Amino acid sequence: MVERFAEAEGPLAADAERASGFRYGHEDWLIQFKRDGAGIALVDPIALGEQGADWGAFNDAIGDADWILHDSLQDLPGFFDIGLKPRSLFDTEVAARLLGNTRFGLAAVTAHYLGLVLAKEHSAADWSYRPLPRDWRNYAALDVEVLIELRARLLDGLRAQGKSAWADEEFAYLLEQGAQGRPPHPEPWRRVSHITALNNDPRGLAVVRALWTARDEYARRLDIAPTLLLSDAAIIEAAQRKPRNIRMFRAIRSLNERVRIQTGGEQDKMFERYAPIQRSVRPTVWKNAIAEALSLPHDALPKAAPQPTHESTNAPRSMKYWKEHHPDRFARLQRARQVIAQIGEDTHTPIEMIIKPKVLRNLCWQDPVPDDIGRYLKGQDVRDWQISLVAQSLGRVMI
Repeated sequence: MVERFAEAEGPLAADAERASGFRYGHEDWLIQFKRDGAGIALVDPIALGEQGADWGAFNDAIGDADWILHDSLQDLPGFFDIGLKPRSLFDTEVAARLLGNTRFGLAAVTAHYLGLVLAKEHSAADWSYRPLPRDWRNYAALDVEVLIELRARLLDGLRAQGKSAWADEEFAYLLEQGAQGRPPHPEPWRRVSHITALNNDPRGLAVVRALWTARDEYARRLDIAPTLLLSDAAIIEAAQRKPRNIRMFRAIRSLNERVRIQTGGEQDKMFERYAPIQRSVRPTVWKNAIAEALSLPHDALPKAAPQPTHESTNAPRSMKYWKEHHPDRFARLQRARQVIAQIGEDTHTPIEMIIKPKVLRNLCWQDPVPDDIGRYLKGQDVRDWQISLVAQSLGRVMI
């Protein structure tokens, strides 16, 4: 495969499939490549890793050519983890967004620019399953089949709108971010869905933390997706109801029954393959975790999420909080949003591509307003093309 791809020329189309929702980790279970003159290759990176394969020769074969990915930050960390090291990137999703497309999934972009409809019936499959059925392999190959032609169409559009340099900056930034990977969350249990429904109740948060920790420990050991052992909804319900005896615990059905996911499609059979693992974790695991959380002394309970202060790096997201407690900052943010909306309209660019809402909030939260807005934005990881587009206009309304 390396020899064939080394003899070929031009950009490399690449994609990866994981087993998210089935297995504990987020590693790639299948990688697809295409290069004109070399055809399509489907690779099992897990098997190759077990055999000690070195991806260095493949990296050299591609050299400085573009790696074409769609939504590259989904795949780049996994690539770098196993030794794949792209030197140049073209992200078809980012290109489509820069061109003003409101629907930028691969299927939508392919339909818009190439008039082709991609089948997506296996998108949620368990890609760790072996051997992969033929129709799954065909589906996987289709994800890279059209990327090279799609890149050419998107390049034409970027040049026509004068956005090629913008795209190059974005691609370089994404490649750098992908190589670094995602930093771990300091308190990952706080990412449980709908945790805000607890209104920062310390005892409820302790239950969430205990259940999340127990679930993660078993999921890691058994190599199964945590949500197949206990759903986030069950964790929140337990934190709200705080069962203090066996009767109250048994009244919460989601803590006592195996998680069943029914989609009405082929995934149902895949989920059922994990039933023996699910049954191996008894409800007493959750009962003991809850009892431990409910018995903690007050000083051992989790602290509420900190409220933003004047000196906070990240501004609050609640517009109600801005409006009620900081009306001057709220008015500043409204003016800034109007400016960005006008720039987006003038350049036919989505406003979230011009500047992230979080960054705009952070800027407007500063008191006093930074003297050098461009420098402040640079410190917020805003790219040069974005700074040149917005800094001067924002400066006129930052009063």
